[in-house]
Amino acid sequence: MGIRKSNKLPQVILFKQIMKRCSRLAKKQSYGDVPKGHFAVYVGENRTRYIVPISFLAHPEFQCLLRCAEEEFGFDHDMGITIPCEEFIFQSMTSMLR
Repeated sequence: MGIRKSNKLPQVILFKQIMKRCSRLAKKQSYGDVPKGHFAVYVGENRTRYIVPISFLAHPEFQCLLRCAEEEFGFDHDMGITIPCEEFIFQSMTSMLR
């Protein structure tokens, strides 16, 4: 029997990939109302826009949401990051992260 490599990337590498994608998106966004150190996400069926601090990227819960967003929508579009969850779930989660 050989040693099996894990298919999961270490958290540090995942975090770096997420940061890279979000920073590219932040450069694409031309919204004057997004303060420095924040980025816009769109949540729910109505695509309600939320401005979240970059510090959220350090939280595993938020990273999980971003991975779901990438799987469902990808990050290569002009609208911004779309989070595939209900607004009340997103609001509850982000209120715990603050």
